[in-house]
Amino acid sequence: MLTSFSTLLLFGCLTGVLTVLFGFGGGFVTVPVVYAYLTLAAPGGADAMHVAVATSAAVMVVNAATAALGQWRQDRLRRAYLWPLAGWIAVGAAVGSFAATLVGGTELRLLFALYLLVTIADTLLRKGFLRVADGQPPRPLGRGTATFGGTGIGLVAAGLGVGGSVMTVPLLRRRGLPMAEATAMANPLSVPVALAASLVYALAPAASAAQLPAHPGQLGYIDLTACGALLLGSLPTIALVRRIAGRVPDRVHSVAYVALLGAVLLVTVSV
Repeated sequence: MLTSFSTLLLFGCLTGVLTVLFGFGGGFVTVPVVYAYLTLAAPGGADAMHVAVATSAAVMVVNAATAALGQWRQDRLRRAYLWPLAGWIAVGAAVGSFAATLVGGTELRLLFALYLLVTIADTLLRKGFLRVADGQPPRPLGRGTATFGGTGIGLVAAGLGVGGSVMTVPLLRRRGLPMAEATAMANPLSVPVALAASLVYALAPAASAAQLPAHPGQLGYIDLTACGALLLGSLPTIALVRRIAGRVPDRVHSVAYVALLGAVLLVTVSV
């Protein structure tokens, strides 16, 4: 058990790095890690994927809010891109997280892997992500993009427990924003996703039914022990890494983002 806690602590540190540099908030790391932790601790346990997604959402509430506060103090957030999306993301997140409680764990895991694959293909095959045009100012978000894009981001992100980074970063990137700014704004935009998802998963009726083992470290679908270990590693790391955020070259930043998605896809399909 101590080994498992130490492993979660180390991955919590990694989550802190990814939160600041890529705006992930934890989802792409914590979902496969918590899923593996649960399946090793209780082989054949029910709803491990639901618990992993729920725990990821709870971790993201704290990580994303902490990182967003630091980035706001550094004046790296653009309000014009935040508010049009935030409200609609919250609406989509409430619907998506509730729908995820009705989907089987195996199906949810397959959807998570498929979503990663589509995202990687999109960033590689469509122009505008790996490199933005030099000398052109960022373009504003249209009303339709904010409404339908925001709802879609919340729906998918909350349902899969991955926050909004994987959708908001490509969206803002293709509007002409540097990677440092696009990833910075992914954190505040992940807060409504994570908060709505955490509330739904914590109060989900299915979580109190017979398919989940009862223990004092669980709130609905959220595993509080795993959540605490991950946060214990991530929060100090966020405080350290945000001091160097913005110094990574734009091209390196965008390529590293895509490479990271590929690594997480391999982990997801192998556990």
